[in-house]
Amino acid sequence: MSIVTKETILEALKQVNYPGFSRDIVSFGLVKSVRVEDGDVKIAISISTNNEAVPEQLRNEAELALKEVPGIKSLEIGVAVQAPPKANSTNTQGTGRQKIDGVKKIIAVSSGKGGVGKSTFSTNLAMALHHELVELGQSANVGIMDCDVYGPSIPLMMGVSERPSFANDKIIPQENFGIKVMSMGLLVDDSSPVIWRGPMVTNVIAQFAQNVDWGDIDILVTDLPPGTGDAQLALCQNMPVNGAVVVTTPQAAASNVARRGAMMFEKVNVPLLGVAENMSYLLNEQTGEKQYIFGQGGGESTAKALETEFLGAIPLDQEVREGGDRGIPVVLSNPESSTSKEFRKIAAKLLNLI
Repeated sequence: MSIVTKETILEALKQVNYPGFSRDIVSFGLVKSVRVEDGDVKIAISISTNNEAVPEQLRNEAELALKEVPGIKSLEIGVAVQAPPKANSTNTQGTGRQKIDGVKKIIAVSSGKGGVGKSTFSTNLAMALHHELVELGQSANVGIMDCDVYGPSIPLMMGVSERPSFANDKIIPQENFGIKVMSMGLLVDDSSPVIWRGPMVTNVIAQFAQNVDWGDIDILVTDLPPGTGDAQLALCQNMPVNGAVVVTTPQAAASNVARRGAMMFEKVNVPLLGVAENMSYLLNEQTGEKQYIFGQGGGESTAKALETEFLGAIPLDQEVREGGDRGIPVVLSNPESSTSKEFRKIAAKLLNLI
């Protein structure tokens, strides 16, 4: 007769993914205890959700995963649920997660897939938010937290390259154009690939939140990697995110994925502020004619499907690419361009939403 062990149980539970994610409940740390005694198995799972269907779904999937494990005489699975407070975009504490010292509001910038210009959008959004706050005569302390640990590009786009210094056991972020910047790209060599497993990614984001001396920040823009993986979950479950912006391009290949990816925020109780469409059209500045290179309407249809606001459409503009390569965002280098004005319109909308 086979003897069941704790290790056998945990290995079987790795087949169970948290609903909406591609990662299993064991590696997420949701399995709090496993007790095995003479074939009697007791499992304790702890989750934080407002979705009443999730606990039963996890219990059923865990039972199914363990059904074929030999040696189990009896099985008891307890799912403890801690319901987080309902997200409130006007609350600087966000959803009640641990507040970052000195940071008043956090906006997460996300995308369903790569290649939609999310990091370019993040840098120009940060500059546009800074501009709008100055125009309003308000405090205009803005920062960017680059959470795309595998492909950090924010330092290049913001024109910062020096390694951060340390003071009082905290990292001092780099600063340029009045924007504070923290990124894994400032901590590793350009030639060094970042080859990390999920828990390491989660730890880095926690370090950026709690071990960086951000000072006084009115709005922190967090640039998330594409998709719905470890970095997204770590940010949304551990920081008081006031809302998320989803970036897509017009074509169905991007907008359909963006729609699915955006549903993650509902599952982790983060308000969806709206959808922004990047590379929407090629604008002839002389005639005003627009050429829709990648199709038309993907961003608006995504916003409608998600029942959220369509924030605006950013043109496909060579100056945006050039600004990113030079480390001078177009909102700063050419503030009167059509593209810069669109970024400022989106920033103005967001300031009214958070």
